[in-house]
Amino acid sequence: MKTLMSAAGAAAVLLLVSGLSWLPPSQGGFRQRTLAIGREAYRYQVFLPAGWHRQKRWPVVLFLHGNGERGDDGWRQTLVGIGPAIRRNPEKVPAVIVLPQCRRGMWWTHTRMESLALAALDASVRDFGGDPARIFLTGISMGGYGTWSLAARHPGKFAALAPICGGVVPPPGVKVPEDHPPVKFSPDPYRSMAVKIGSTPVWIFHGTEDPRVPVSESRRMAGALRALGKPVRFSEYAGVGHDSWEQAYDEPEFFPWLLSHRSVRP
Repeated sequence: MKTLMSAAGAAAVLLLVSGLSWLPPSQGGFRQRTLAIGREAYRYQVFLPAGWHRQKRWPVVLFLHGNGERGDDGWRQTLVGIGPAIRRNPEKVPAVIVLPQCRRGMWWTHTRMESLALAALDASVRDFGGDPARIFLTGISMGGYGTWSLAARHPGKFAALAPICGGVVPPPGVKVPEDHPPVKFSPDPYRSMAVKIGSTPVWIFHGTEDPRVPVSESRRMAGALRALGKPVRFSEYAGVGHDSWEQAYDEPEFFPWLLSHRSVRP
């Protein structure tokens, strides 16, 4: 890669899921699922860790892919970012991973795409023994923007965030949906975003030589969170371009750090 429907609407989503009974309790791997929002069907992927079984509560990670993986094939979003990291070291990922797919011409900040992501997440939490107190959010590039936006619109839902090469203010010339968070109307969009996110722990990643999303986006968000006394880590990779997710998801501490958190919500 060179590289929202309301909450009530998402809750009313008609799920078109079948075949759960054939899933061997001890077998992990990616599983394609389908859900419908209105008259449209959406394919998405769920990764189940080795040893998965229904009697245990599992942490659940929602992954938002980048611009290059948009489409409706239901598979491309597993090929860049967290998917390859899982395939390289599946034993290091003791969690259910949910990978929805954004449609072409849309952003994760579109109301319909946000509803899709939340519907896929909620269905996975319900059907695969997800722990509501251990739900996490990460995304790359366009998905990094989506991570900030989704966390700000649903404060407290996620126990920790890991935005990678994302930002708040889109790069010059990039056309965003009309319902993208109105950051341009805020005198300090980074501070506004940090306030909305609240006390959710955040680990930000970015390459210093990113030609697509300026590293200044992550620097400003890290600074805004620190200024408010919020829990934030920032890993800046010197000389790395846009694909900083390669280093981020291979960080030895990434999954242990992410999965160590619990939501403060009741």
